[in-house]
Amino acid sequence: MLLEQQAETARLQQESERWKHDFYHLFEKWQLELKKRFAASSEGLPGQGDLFNEIEDILQPDEEEVAAEQHIAYTRKVGRRARLDASLPRKEVIHDISDDEKTCECCGTDMHRMGEDVSEKLDFIPAKVQVIRHVRPKYSCRTCEQQGTESNIKQAPVAPSMLPKSISTPSLLGQIITAKFQYGLPLYRQEAMFKQFGADISPRP
Repeated sequence: MLLEQQAETARLQQESERWKHDFYHLFEKWQLELKKRFAASSEGLPGQGDLFNEIEDILQPDEEEVAAEQHIAYTRKVGRRARLDASLPRKEVIHDISDDEKTCECCGTDMHRMGEDVSEKLDFIPAKVQVIRHVRPKYSCRTCEQQGTESNIKQAPVAPSMLPKSISTPSLLGQIITAKFQYGLPLYRQEAMFKQFGADISPRP
């Protein structure tokens, strides 16, 4: 009789433990469902998918702004670089080859400066703009030219640029991007702002 009572007690304890385990398991699932349904999600930032959306669309521009933007987009032509006003201040950055490279590899004669290539990029400084002149002198061998042999020309490589064939410097791009996406300033308004400084950044003819 005693053994039967002990066996029954053990069975009841096991069953109680099983029910307790099932209860806590269901309780945890219920808590997780509540968190999924009502708690704030941490898997991404609000508006993350709209990172590159036009800020003007978010701010709901008026009809005049929309018409001006459409006019600019319609009249814009691809492939034309903006003209940099001659009155803008210039700062020259010389990209020259080393003195050792100014010796002709063919005959060992010192090479003379035969010309240069100049490219201009518009730089942005708060409250003013300036044009940085990238000057790359060219060197050739006068002896080889006089003897009629193959002319050897040397020149420093083109300086790397964030946007090839563009007049923009990193500071100018940073200003345009910040003004547009952080402060909601449309491109045509930025164009008018730069014109006040004497710089035409519009690609229109």
